[in-house]
Parts: sequence; structure tokens; C-alpha cells
Amino acid sequence: MSGADLRAHDVHAALAGLVAGTVSNADEDAAAFPRLATFNQGAVYVGRFSGASPWECHPDADELLYVLDGEVEVTLLSGPKPVLTLARAGCVLVVPRGVWHRQWAARSVTLLAVTPDRSEISFEADPRTDPGICATAKEGDQP
Repeated sequence: MSGADLRAHDVHAALAGLVAGTVSNADEDAAAFPRLATFNQGAVYVGRFSGASPWECHPDADELLYVLDGEVEVTLLSGPKPVLTLARAGCVLVVPRGVWHRQWAARSVTLLAVTPDRSEISFEADPRTDPGICATAKEGDQP
């Protein structure tokens, strides 16, 4: 990569005027999370939302979430019972590839997310009931 390709991305400018919306579909997600930069086989996004997101799964790579402001509850479906984690401002979470997860914020939360390009979305109560939607991590892979 040449120096001409390296560019600083202003997170504060990307967030300026962004109102915390819901993320119940792809259009709302795109509006709430503008793309800052390409990263590996995905991108860096920053945004605000409140409420619950749909279930999502990234079959090809992990997703990194960094809470800039507020707090968010992240639910993982990685075993017989859901695993809930509360992340406050300053916390980083890594969601393993192939694991269904969703987020819930009682009030506005601001996140920076490094997300793989291929993402599956589900509005089912338990998205694992349709194994064709998202290929889960292979047996023996590290979650």
C-alpha cells in the first residue's frame, strides 16, 4: 500500500448529526451505521442505535464491536442457553464467526464495528432453527 492510499477517517464527523435509530432491517442498519473504511474482507462502521437489532451471523470471520458511548447488551447463541454480555463505553467485544448474535440498547449506544462483508440476518425467535441461513463454525474451530 502506498502512502497515498492511507487516509485518516474522522469518527466524530461521521457521527455528526446522526440520530440514534432502530436497526430492524438493512435500510435502517445502513442509515444508523455509515461505512468509514474497507478492512480485510469487510469494513469499519460507526453508528448509533437504540432498541433491539435482528439476529445476525458472520460465517466467514469474527466481528469486533467497540462501545464508544452508552451501553449495549450482546446476546450470543453459542450453546444450549443464550449468553448475555453487557458492554459499556470503552469495552471491546469480539463475536466469533458463525455465532448468531444480536444487540439491545435501552438508550442510545454508539459503536464502532469491524464487520465482515458476508452477514446473515434473521428475525426468527431462534435463528438456529434454520441451519441453511448461516453456516456455523466447523467442529474443532476456536470460537
